Amino acid sequence: MTYMPKAAEISRKWYVIDAEGKPLGRVAAKAAHILRGKHKPSFAPHVDCGDHVIIINCEKAVLTGRKAEQKFYRWHTGWIGGLKEIQYSTLMKTNPEKAMMAAVKGMIPDTVIGREAVRRLRVYKGAEHNHAAQKPEVCEF
Repeated sequence: MTYMPKAAEISRKWYVIDAEGKPLGRVAAKAAHILRGKHKPSFAPHVDCGDHVIIINCEKAVLTGRKAEQKFYRWHTGWIGGLKEIQYSTLMKTNPEKAMMAAVKGMIPDTVIGREAVRRLRVYKGAEHNHAAQKPEVCEF
């Protein structure tokens, strides 16, 4: 018989991922994996069984190859001709948290469970975070 996890049985842990010197996409993929709960043996795609993730040192994450110059973060304002874009090299200097958040969001499904998972993500520019009371574990990869 297949085990089906119940929402009340889910226990959530906290993890810290240090992005210093690591590729942005690799850090985002690991965070998305933990947020969905795919690292747990009790994972089920229809149950939100993921954990909390804290990503620190986003400003020190690296973009490999020529992505810093060639890749753009694009969004639309909703107005006619309102397509805006910013180069990733500029985005990483001005708002690295936004770049990391966009990368993780793109790896999580756009469903009710996915939106709940993104709410458990905390992203910080530097090495300091204010979640020491939750006793987060350091996640190595």
